[in-house]
Amino acid sequence: MAAVKNLKATEQAAGRSGGDAVSMAERHLVQPWPAAGSVGAEARTLIGEGEGIYIIDADGKRLIDGPAGMWCVNVGHRRKELAQVMYDQAMELSYNTPWYTMSTPSAELARRIAGHAPGELSHVFLTTGGSSAVETALRFMQFYNNVRGRPEKKLLLSRGGAYHGSTYLSASLNGRPRDRDWMDGADALVVKLGSPDPFRRPNGMSVEAFGDALVEEFRATVERVGADRIGAFVGEPVQASGGVVVPPDGYLKRIREICRENDILYISDEVVTAFGRLGHVFASGDVFGIDPDMITFAKGVTSGYFPLGGVVIAGRLMEELRRSNHPDAVFSHGLTYSSHPVGCAVALKNLDLLEEGVLDHVRTVAPYFQARLKTLEELPLVGEVRGLGLMACVECVADRESRNPLQLDKDVGNRIDAHCQELGLLVRPLINMCVMSPPLTITKEQIDEMVAILREGISRTMDDLRREGVWQG
Repeated sequence: MAAVKNLKATEQAAGRSGGDAVSMAERHLVQPWPAAGSVGAEARTLIGEGEGIYIIDADGKRLIDGPAGMWCVNVGHRRKELAQVMYDQAMELSYNTPWYTMSTPSAELARRIAGHAPGELSHVFLTTGGSSAVETALRFMQFYNNVRGRPEKKLLLSRGGAYHGSTYLSASLNGRPRDRDWMDGADALVVKLGSPDPFRRPNGMSVEAFGDALVEEFRATVERVGADRIGAFVGEPVQASGGVVVPPDGYLKRIREICRENDILYISDEVVTAFGRLGHVFASGDVFGIDPDMITFAKGVTSGYFPLGGVVIAGRLMEELRRSNHPDAVFSHGLTYSSHPVGCAVALKNLDLLEEGVLDHVRTVAPYFQARLKTLEELPLVGEVRGLGLMACVECVADRESRNPLQLDKDVGNRIDAHCQELGLLVRPLINMCVMSPPLTITKEQIDEMVAILREGISRTMDDLRREGVWQG
């Protein structure tokens, strides 16, 4: 209850209460991803404090932060080291324009990030988050091909189930139907491939054969569209918001080879998987054995303490631009807060924490995390539990034979989340799925607590669905 008293004292000092915050939000705050029926008139769960892997809502309820904020609070809440470096850097240099000045933290961060990147990746462009990181990678591809005299080589290959951002161009890559139901996109620039989700492979097909089919689809698409028109393939090593989809073994390596053979840039979107989520700073090389032409990152680079993202770019691409016949061509792209000194200082300290033990901890507890969650497949509502590292998805289905989620109440994920919140766990609901990606500092005992609550939340949801006649189970 001490946390509640602290929160109330803070609110009283500001002359406002939790109720005031709800009222102000309903009157003035436009939330992300709102429905038209509630846009501009909605309040969401009010969070007051965080501590380690837990958050505390405005009523004082302590919850395990199952999604780690938004896949991002990797080293946990209330890390004094990060708060202190944020203060120290702000007192030394709070901002500098990246158009014609630079700061030491940005140069040092670029060096350290490049040191962790696979293959020829050696240069870093810093942005404000994941969407702007992906947007930067796409615009760099366009600039690169324009300078090289290939203005027609601009098409983008993306996949079903993908999520790459919310800016106009990055969102155009998204492959989840609900992302585009009511939103426009640069459809003429994007060619969509099938989803790499083994759980949704055709009946009777092995995972190996499914992987072969995905590779053949990719190769056939390149031949049909023309490699001379395709600028880049963009793919998450693990599709995060698509439901933690882990592709078949060897699939990414084979796609990488096809890209290399056809001079198509491979952009690995590691906004979620980088900075420890899979036990390494970058998963592309250390987990999947690929060396992309670019890697995008954000979220865990500062553990959510400051907005920051970026793109790591192969040195080869820089050398080709420098050797071009257009030395005066300008990559006219940048952001007011590119290379923000406070964000870069936080990222450096966050990287220290990862290197000094957090990455080792993830590699130690991840098998236990996956094994404990896998036990939830004992529940008849659960079709599959899948994941890698400290990210996992529990997918619910009407029946396991058809793997059909459509006969279920489409709000089943929210139902489970509501029960879990009552029991002390915040879940990331995605229609018929529940995603778990807790802070990387989680212990085995806390994993047990998390899984026990999730089991009970799913069990209560099954009872609700049976009682309402939505599901027979």
